[in-house]
Amino acid sequence: MRSSHVSLSELQIALMRVLWERGETSTADVAAALADERGLAHTTIATLLTRLEKRGVVGQRRDGRQLFYRAEVGEADVKRSMVADLIGSLFAGDANELVAHLVEEAEIAPADLARIRQRLERGERK
Repeated sequence: MRSSHVSLSELQIALMRVLWERGETSTADVAAALADERGLAHTTIATLLTRLEKRGVVGQRRDGRQLFYRAEVGEADVKRSMVADLIGSLFAGDANELVAHLVEEAEIAPADLARIRQRLERGERK
C-alpha cells in the first residue's frame, strides 16, 4: 500500500474502515456494511468509492459487471496524515500542545495515562 498525504471526511473514513476490515469487497457489500449506521443509497457509496479511486486512495477491479474495491492506503498512514494536519492547523505544528490539550480537556483516566507513559518510554528506547 502506498503512503501519502491523505485527508478524509468522516463518511470517507467510515467507508475506508469497511475496506480495511474486509480487504477487497464490492460496492454492495460496503453499502450493506454501512446501511445500519449511515443508511446511504448504493449509488452514493458507488460515487464515494469512484471519487476515492480517482484520488488513488482505493483501487478497483472489475469482475464481469461487478466492481470490487480495496484500500490503497493504510489506516495508519491516514491517521498519521490527518493528525499531522490537525497539529499543523490547530497547534502551530507543536505536537506537545496537542498532547497537553488532550490531557487537560479529555479527562484522561489514570490507567490511560499509565499506558501512554509506557508507550512514550518504549518510543524513547527505539
